[in-house]
Amino acid sequence: MSVVQRCADEVWQLWVEGFGQREIGRELGISHRSVGKIVAPAGGIAPVPRRRAAGVLSFAEREEISRGLAAGKSLREIARTLTRDVSVISREINRNGGREVYRAEEADQAAWQRARRPKTPKLAGNARLAAVVTERLRQRWSPQQIAATLRADHPDDPEMHVSHETIYRALYVQAKGTLKAELAQYLRRKRRLRRPRAAAARAAKNTSGRGQIPDRVPLSARPPEADDRAVPGHWEGDLILGSHGSAVATLAERHSRYLLLVALPDGKTAEAVRDALARNITRLPRLLHESLSTQDVWKSLTWDQGKEMSQHVRFTVDTGVPVYFCPPGRPWLRGTNENTNGLARDYLPKGTDLRGHTQEDLDAIAHELNTRPRQTLGWMTPSHALAQALGVATTP
Repeated sequence: MSVVQRCADEVWQLWVEGFGQREIGRELGISHRSVGKIVAPAGGIAPVPRRRAAGVLSFAEREEISRGLAAGKSLREIARTLTRDVSVISREINRNGGREVYRAEEADQAAWQRARRPKTPKLAGNARLAAVVTERLRQRWSPQQIAATLRADHPDDPEMHVSHETIYRALYVQAKGTLKAELAQYLRRKRRLRRPRAAAARAAKNTSGRGQIPDRVPLSARPPEADDRAVPGHWEGDLILGSHGSAVATLAERHSRYLLLVALPDGKTAEAVRDALARNITRLPRLLHESLSTQDVWKSLTWDQGKEMSQHVRFTVDTGVPVYFCPPGRPWLRGTNENTNGLARDYLPKGTDLRGHTQEDLDAIAHELNTRPRQTLGWMTPSHALAQALGVATTP
């Protein structure tokens, strides 16, 4: 057995705790490439420890069989000693060479190897289920969203139920007949390996503020009703940046996670951002329902320290929407928008020129995200959640 094989259990233990391949290599004194040879074939998903099935012969029982045979006992005598059926003893001896060559250790190792009978993956044996999962992955649904809605759509059909971990395994640990590896490109995070939750906690870093804004109103002054998300109309905003100075503004509603994407064809200056946001804030109520006014849908807007919002006073005068600013280096206080930006990045990748997206393009992207079920909403869609909160029948 090689050094790497002997380290496999320790590698998986550190991997599950969130350590990277280089860190694990340094800890165990092996190269990071050797670590990769262990975790990569499994797609980064730690193997489930093997356990001896209940009811099978134990090593101690096999030793008793070996001693009984050496002492010349009959199979019935050995069976009575072990309180086993004589047929169990007979099959055990016959499959391991007979009375003359039976040895407990060899028999136990052989049984352990024979027990390695990999089950057919659920998605490989159910073409109907695999087709539904594939379709929803292509629509950029997360495995959690797919698993939850399948249970809701087919409550009495267990064959159409699948856990999100099974979907991840089908993507990252390739087996014949399972999902195609290319479908992993539709996942929000484009990783070659499945990373444990602990890895995200280890990698979390604070970000710094981006400058001083005159007359800014601190987040502590925002109405308390916004904090518990019980009342709709409190929004969080930010910019998604692209190449060549391009940008798109994102606005996420705290109660429903409803998203509005705003094109910035005139750039990301304070004046351009102010005007673009004002136009979209006034048009949104009409898009949602003819009976709504701006005051129904917009009660506040929370931004970070970006200077693109330095004309917030003029913005408030034009729209009636007050703007509050997060302290620098605390992005989690705008967690709804931070998470929503991650979802929007699937459609607006880093390093691309975002000026190629018209407002109609961005509305289509927002619509797709707003009609995708979310776990935090009890698997409702943001559109449904906002419509329900505002007391209207439908939303786009």
